[in-house]
Amino acid sequence: MKSKNFLVLMTDQHSRNFMGCSGHPLVQTPHLDTLARGGTRFTKAYTNSPICVPARASLATGRYVHDIGFWDNAIAYDGSIPSWGHHLQNANVFTTSIGKLHYRFENDPAGFDEQVIPMHIANGVGDLVGSIRPKLPERTQSRKYSEEVGPGETEYTTYDRNISKKACDWIQKKAELGDHRPWVLFVSFIAPHFPLIVPQEYFDLYSGEDIPDIKPADSQLMNNHPWWKAFNNCYTFDRYFKDDQHRKTAIIAYMGLCTFVDELIGNVLTCLKVSGFNDSTNIAYISDHGDNMGARGLWGKSVMYEEAVGIPILLSGPDVPSGKIVKTPVSLVDMFPTILDGTGISKDHNDHNLPGRSLFEITVEPEDDNRLVFSEYHGAAATSGVFMLRDGRYKYIHYAHFTSELYNLEDDPEEMVNLASKSENSSTVDYYENLLRNIVDLETVNARAIADQAALIESHGGPIKVLNRGGLHGTPVPTGP
Repeated sequence: MKSKNFLVLMTDQHSRNFMGCSGHPLVQTPHLDTLARGGTRFTKAYTNSPICVPARASLATGRYVHDIGFWDNAIAYDGSIPSWGHHLQNANVFTTSIGKLHYRFENDPAGFDEQVIPMHIANGVGDLVGSIRPKLPERTQSRKYSEEVGPGETEYTTYDRNISKKACDWIQKKAELGDHRPWVLFVSFIAPHFPLIVPQEYFDLYSGEDIPDIKPADSQLMNNHPWWKAFNNCYTFDRYFKDDQHRKTAIIAYMGLCTFVDELIGNVLTCLKVSGFNDSTNIAYISDHGDNMGARGLWGKSVMYEEAVGIPILLSGPDVPSGKIVKTPVSLVDMFPTILDGTGISKDHNDHNLPGRSLFEITVEPEDDNRLVFSEYHGAAATSGVFMLRDGRYKYIHYAHFTSELYNLEDDPEEMVNLASKSENSSTVDYYENLLRNIVDLETVNARAIADQAALIESHGGPIKVLNRGGLHGTPVPTGP
């Protein structure tokens, strides 16, 4: 593959199905739809951890969370493990980030030649309360999720507009300078991440629509499974919604944020075209994880159901088949070799001993239903680690020390029937557990994550001091120009 530029567009908390191109009956995402029509859409794309900081660390390094130890939103990527950015820098490819990174500090050697208005974890510390495990406190800030919904402006919407403008300025300046060296531009927005407040004109797009009924919970599972009982006693988002209309207002705002950020992405894509870079630039659109949006009484991320763990991945550009849909399972760790491949740096993919593969390769190969994607979660509200495997047909969810879940996503795409509870499926459960154990030592990793988090909490004065300081409800935007 010839040397090319690469534009990576990223959002935060965008559930895979909340796009027009993925079949959502209401959400308007015309620019992402155009990107998909002109390129390739991956219908079974996943995060490697359904929470911001670990997902972004996996994206940066191309490695699984248990391999790199960035467990939760208080233990962030610090540049100590090579990223795709480091490999680009070594190959003299100019790398720039604009917007949210959610690493530790701006001055850590993360693999970018410049960071423009970067967002990192608050004060290099992040959300310490989420590291208090396995004895879980109630996340009292859960109330804010339901209180902050509807039309309006926030510091996040202002920040996102600034990210879009800075990206356009950067592209235009690059074109004006006539510098033909290859570059990678990583543009990362916050929307549709909470607070679920969106400018009025985007809220009004959906406020008169008939929002579908919210998916109910499996009450037998939620009420009797110890992991789920602990989770729902920690994350109490749904308790604070007044009624289903209040919940639907939150969904309307989320849909509005999807359209809002789609328009900002459209501005960047227009600038790319006007500046003459279209024919020399590959483009990817990704998100770090999804959002439950009330399904099963759950909001936010942090679980292994499709709403939270499924993400959009779109690929477009001169090296990408047009109008193609790929059903091979893929995940964020595939982005490391994809970015190297998309810039023409593919000589040593396999030397990194990484689990991912270039999406450029996957797009031109026969679909592979047997390909496994892996995700894990060791963050807030998880009394023990949770692990997921997905292939073309099944999803297996393993809770350390607790009973598992199994879904046939071909027959049951909404994950309403837990097959693991039926004795006739025990051999299938055993099969996927064995596959999972070939990837990760479940008990050892669970213990290591909890021990690392306990040490972190002690270094900050212990659980009581950390709880008295309070938890975060979103990362503050950066200050400065």
